[in-house]
Amino acid sequence: MSIRFLTAQLAQQIDEELMNAVGAFSLDQLMELAGLACAQALSTVYSKEKYPKVLVCCGPGNQGGDGLVAARHLGIFGYEPTVYMPKPGSKDIYQRLQKQCINMDIPIIPPSAPSEELTRALRSSNVILDAIFGFSFKPPVRAPFDDALEFISASRLPIVSVDIPSGWDVEFGNAEGVGLNPDVLISLTAPKLGVQHFMGRHFLGGRFVPKAMQEKFKLNLPEYPGFDQIVELPRNYRM
Repeated sequence: MSIRFLTAQLAQQIDEELMNAVGAFSLDQLMELAGLACAQALSTVYSKEKYPKVLVCCGPGNQGGDGLVAARHLGIFGYEPTVYMPKPGSKDIYQRLQKQCINMDIPIIPPSAPSEELTRALRSSNVILDAIFGFSFKPPVRAPFDDALEFISASRLPIVSVDIPSGWDVEFGNAEGVGLNPDVLISLTAPKLGVQHFMGRHFLGGRFVPKAMQEKFKLNLPEYPGFDQIVELPRNYRM
């Protein structure tokens, strides 16, 4: 059976069940596993020998939290990550994840920095990890994210997007034509409806969905190899 693509409503429902009494996960646990999967996907495609400098672009929500976790793991893997936050998150968990990056001497470009600083960071980077918007995003792209996406797109650097490319609608994809066009996508839990025609390399991460939940929602997820946190989806996986 084909893997199931999720609507925004279904993705939200699965997230809620993972963190309620049924799934019993905490948000911290899910972010840690998701961020680790993102770091592993990037390192699988872009080796630290050829692509050592990673610009990790983080939004203010859970997607940005995944990005901060990924930045920390990339640093542990031997990469040189820099974090860029057009608008930092205000929740305690986001602040703690940011502090963990600071503790590892990972540079952070604050939103107050002039655009020239982002331009310099892009020029000195080899690859971008896009963790700005998640599956709850709905177009249009508003400030300050509109400028950020323009700068990222204009850089021509390879992009790895987390769960849904920033600027894409979770169900209709890049219908507005304003989203990023990544080379690699790492879907979390299960791929979303809007990426069913994505043509780049596509990985699945988030190796935490219990079998009972997979069966309940008829996700038809592939088996993860060995102890990997990711599995690459074949080109013929689409609906």
